[in-house]
Amino acid sequence: MGGRQVSAGWQGKRVTVAGLGVSGIPAARVLHGLGAVVTVVNDGDDERARAQAAELEAAGITVRLGDGATLPEGTELVVTAPGWSPDKPLFAAAERAGVPVWGDVELAWRLRGPDAAPWLAVTGTNGKTTTVRMLASILEAAGLRTAAVGNIGVSLLDAVTGDERYDVLAVELSSYQLHWAPSLRAHSAAVLNLAPDHLDWHGSMAAYAADKGRVYEGNTVACVYNAADPATEDLVRAADVEEGCRAIGFTLGTPGPSQLGVVEGILVDRAFVPNRQQQAQELAEVTDVDPPAPHNVANALAAAALARAFGVPATAVRDGLRAFKPDAHRIEHVADVAGVRYVDDSKATNTHAAEASLAAYDPIVWIAGGLAKGATFDELVTASAPRLRGVVLMGADRALIREALARHAPEVPVVDLDRTDTGAMPAAVQEAARLARPGDTVLLAPACASMDMFVNYNKRGEAFAEAVRALAAERA
Repeated sequence: MGGRQVSAGWQGKRVTVAGLGVSGIPAARVLHGLGAVVTVVNDGDDERARAQAAELEAAGITVRLGDGATLPEGTELVVTAPGWSPDKPLFAAAERAGVPVWGDVELAWRLRGPDAAPWLAVTGTNGKTTTVRMLASILEAAGLRTAAVGNIGVSLLDAVTGDERYDVLAVELSSYQLHWAPSLRAHSAAVLNLAPDHLDWHGSMAAYAADKGRVYEGNTVACVYNAADPATEDLVRAADVEEGCRAIGFTLGTPGPSQLGVVEGILVDRAFVPNRQQQAQELAEVTDVDPPAPHNVANALAAAALARAFGVPATAVRDGLRAFKPDAHRIEHVADVAGVRYVDDSKATNTHAAEASLAAYDPIVWIAGGLAKGATFDELVTASAPRLRGVVLMGADRALIREALARHAPEVPVVDLDRTDTGAMPAAVQEAARLARPGDTVLLAPACASMDMFVNYNKRGEAFAEAVRALAAERA
């Protein structure tokens, strides 16, 4: 079942869309198609913005470039791109005028038709995209019409307003999107983990957690939480859910009743079985998860819990996990060179993700550094020190990691490249190869953002893989 757009109430409604971009442009087009009078406002006024504005204006949509602070006269609704922070002057003006502010997710939720597909929603500091793609693979294996939507795959607005019919949607949601989605009510939802991130946007860890917790509001069947992360269970306890909605935990250990977990290399379900006090259903083997790193097994369990909440059989969990292939730059095995494994986890852009990645290997030569985004590294280094053969540092904030290593792992050899140019990556791989011994893993898990040296984490990962291939050719 899909959902067709509903035009009633939109004809002539004056809507301001905040931001040109991956969510703003589709929102403007959909609203214009519904008959709303749309004005797009945008802070930037560069060549790309002007080209985007020209396309929208040709369709009859008004665009104001270089003026994202002023609320257009007569505005009845603001629809914002998720990245626009709540302290923007535009939103203060909307509040003074009594004008509601929705995000693209809220708009999509409101535009669902009467036969709309239910949403299975996933959020968390790390692992969202992988878990949603695993979930979609499991749902497809069960023969359901589905799509991975939200921050990935099909546009959420396209999914709810287009002609394609879905039985269920696997929805990735960021804390930004949840902040602007007060009406969202999922069938079931999961918060994978919570660690400090985007605090400059949210203002505090409490505010960040509260926005993540919005995903549980009004759930009808299951609120899935991480048993190893009590903060996620706290969010379940605080949520106002439909009567009969259950709290379902996932754990890398032996599961208790109403949990999914791991027993002797088998993923098992003690939540969606007739007698969860005494029964467990085998779902898949740990080796069916690619890669079978601990944090990725946790992602698989969360995806399985949401699928089981939707009534998917155990065989579909196994088949869906076997069919799933991870995206590039997420614990991606690049090559083995002289008995050393080289792994690209460029997507580990914060300390929480890097710690999970480092926990998957032993011993490790760690390549790290970049933009710290206000992070500190003492906990990461303390947790990972026993696994480290050596460390190679580069990037703008590498000194923060070097100082943490000096405090908590002074015996670990550290190579500080003192570089922030893209050409540093081949040097980093060469230094890592020098430190590594057969049986070791050279792991790119930067614990930092990439923009000091690379356009994005993808380009950083590609540079690493290219340098590893060059090393392999050199030593062939």
